[in-house]
Amino acid sequence: MRNKKNGSVSGKGYYIALLLCAAAIGISGFLYYRNADKTKDSLQQTIPADAQQDEEDKLPVVSPEPSVDSQQGQQQTPTVSKPDKMKTVAPVEGQTLAVFAMDQLTYNQTTRDWRTHDGVDIAAESGTKVLAAAAGEVYTVYEDDTMGTTVVIRHQNGYTTCYASLSEQVVAEPGMEVAAGDTIGYVGNTALLESALGDHLHFSVSCNGEPVDPAEFLAQE
Repeated sequence: MRNKKNGSVSGKGYYIALLLCAAAIGISGFLYYRNADKTKDSLQQTIPADAQQDEEDKLPVVSPEPSVDSQQGQQQTPTVSKPDKMKTVAPVEGQTLAVFAMDQLTYNQTTRDWRTHDGVDIAAESGTKVLAAAAGEVYTVYEDDTMGTTVVIRHQNGYTTCYASLSEQVVAEPGMEVAAGDTIGYVGNTALLESALGDHLHFSVSCNGEPVDPAEFLAQE
């Protein structure tokens, strides 16, 4: 009877010890994970979010460099210069008999019809000096079938001036360099197409082959 009691007591003690060990293991695990969570929270609190954002803001911002094509486009931007103005003078003083009219028809007293007019007709006494309207080079001197004795001068910026109905006595020669105001010939009445006007100068201007109003050309200065 005594042995059974001792065996029962010892068996109970074994289970009690086993339960105590299991409880100790559970408590140890709980404390371990609890401490791990606290450590994690403390690490997260060590570097505030604002400090992390400040560190990101301190990083250098690298802006993209302009491409080679854009740099070349800026360097190759052409500069357009305006043509230099020329010193001009009226080739002769007198009454205007016929005005420049390339966009409308005007009446021609000689031919008695309506037609365009590429210059101006200026009345002056026969023998009056005709002056170069601007500096340039005499291109040609010739006898025109309808406009009579004619002198043509080339100027800068593509301009050309033409002096017709001159007398046969001409001062200008092809290739001659003239300045504004130099005498190139004299007023006459050799233009058969405008003979009804009497003694006068037919003065016309073109730029790159296109007719230009002589008044605009003379107004450059």
